[in-house]
Amino acid sequence: MSIDTSKVAKSNATTAATVKPNKLAGVGTWADERLGLAALGKKNLRKVFPDHWSFMLGEIALWSFVVLLLSGVLLTLWFKPSMGEVAYQGSYDNLRGIEMSEAMASTLHISFDVRGGLLMRQMHHWAAMLFIAAMMIHLLRVFFTGAHRKPREVNWVIGCLLLLLGTLEGFTGYSLPDDLLSGTGVRAADGFIKSIPIVGTYVSFFLFGGEFPGDAIIPRLYTIHVLLIPGLLLALIAAHMLLLVYHKHTQWPGPGRTEENVVGYPLLPVYMAKAGGFFFVVFGVTAIMGGLFSINPVWKFGPYDPTKVTAGSQPDWYMGWPDGLLRIMPGWESHFWGSTWSWNVLVPVIIMPGVMFTVLLLLPFLESWVTGDKREHHLLQRPRNAPTRTALMVSLMTFYAMAWIAGGNDLIAIKLHSSINDITHVLRVLIFVAPAVAFFVTRRICVALQRHDNETLLHGYETGVIMRTPEGSYYEKHAPISEAEAYTITVRDRSADQLAAAPEVDENGLPAPKGPLGGLRDRLRTLYYADDVDKPTLEELEEAHHHAEHEAHQLAGVEGHSADGHQLDGRHSVSEEPLRPEQH
Repeated sequence: MSIDTSKVAKSNATTAATVKPNKLAGVGTWADERLGLAALGKKNLRKVFPDHWSFMLGEIALWSFVVLLLSGVLLTLWFKPSMGEVAYQGSYDNLRGIEMSEAMASTLHISFDVRGGLLMRQMHHWAAMLFIAAMMIHLLRVFFTGAHRKPREVNWVIGCLLLLLGTLEGFTGYSLPDDLLSGTGVRAADGFIKSIPIVGTYVSFFLFGGEFPGDAIIPRLYTIHVLLIPGLLLALIAAHMLLLVYHKHTQWPGPGRTEENVVGYPLLPVYMAKAGGFFFVVFGVTAIMGGLFSINPVWKFGPYDPTKVTAGSQPDWYMGWPDGLLRIMPGWESHFWGSTWSWNVLVPVIIMPGVMFTVLLLLPFLESWVTGDKREHHLLQRPRNAPTRTALMVSLMTFYAMAWIAGGNDLIAIKLHSSINDITHVLRVLIFVAPAVAFFVTRRICVALQRHDNETLLHGYETGVIMRTPEGSYYEKHAPISEAEAYTITVRDRSADQLAAAPEVDENGLPAPKGPLGGLRDRLRTLYYADDVDKPTLEELEEAHHHAEHEAHQLAGVEGHSADGHQLDGRHSVSEEPLRPEQH
């Protein structure tokens, strides 16, 4: 029998025959063989992220930064960072023929002669405001919920650096138009630098290229604004996001959520779709603000003239608190070895911002040192469950608020028809008293909320329904909370356990010496957990449940139908809950 060898396979290869890939698949295969994108994507595109409204605060900061980049790129196409003098010949009649820098003239050209230029300018400025505000609120959310604890201390440091760089970026940005308002701000910055003892004048000469204002400050600020700081911001944001993915996202406690897992949605497609949609929300809101709300109208201020100062000049809001400290600082000066130390400028503008930023940077490490807590934390805390931490941040916020209010002491005096001297004296007192009062009040509120949580856990929530027994006694009906709510309340450490934590040991297993600061740390740890209310023990819960059952048995003899409270509290539908107490 003859065999048609033309239909017999000539290869003995063990691999299955494959369909010839198309060009797109070929490009993907080529890239994957060299970059390993498939393995990387398979692992990370299915990464789970929890879902909660408070997490969007960081996204607002991220997307507003993207809006800053997009609008900033467009503005660089027309802006001229030069201090060369020109006579303005643009379409704004009130300034035509006026001598000004090329930077100011190009800013007016963008505002009046470039289609959509004013919208881009205002979107850029509003996005900068939103960027810094979102970072501040996001930082507060992280600290209040305990998301700064191990292993995320480095990410906290990165976030603080982002806030600092964002503030400096904002200052360099609104200084570029070289109008009278921004020029006044640059003039103030020159004075702040010169207040630094011994080296201040040299630093000012180096920065301005000679005597103020010189002809180099705008080009130098432009380089810093569009190149140096944005590069640092991009690097830090990338590091921030990588650490977020590496450490996994924190989540709120609840049934099924532990320190070892993450409950939420995968990155692709759910989370990316939501995040992408949220970008357009942020972009749209910024566009509406840029189109409807005027900001930084440089044509009203005119070009900068070193011989003129606007009496009502104020910086952007995020620079308002050092300005406020400057306004209420007494006029103290000292003279050492032929050098003048201007404490009235040095302390509020140079020293205090440095101290505040350093304290902010060290908060996670100071808390870990005081509490002795070296564990990893992936579950968030409610602010009430860390009263001292919450009170400390509220105290810092109050100090910031008092300084910020002081930045508008002149406007307050005008609006309230009061003496600016009296307002200044009052703020000098409040800057010290208000943070202490805020600390005490906040801590007591947190402790009271802890007690309320315990009462709710043991006895249920108040329904507002009054019950009467056959003996004539009256009770307010308490309905039990759900298991999910009970779980959320009880997922927290006991302060007694924290205070009784095992002491540190050396390599021989013996208690390690405390050192010179050991006694101080023990006292601070005691104060940190002082007055904290521990969650109920298992015995207390069982006793409360037994009491509730006994109360229900007493009420079971009531004739007729009695409302159990669920019908009025909005937590359950009437159809899901029986009316007669004996049916519970």
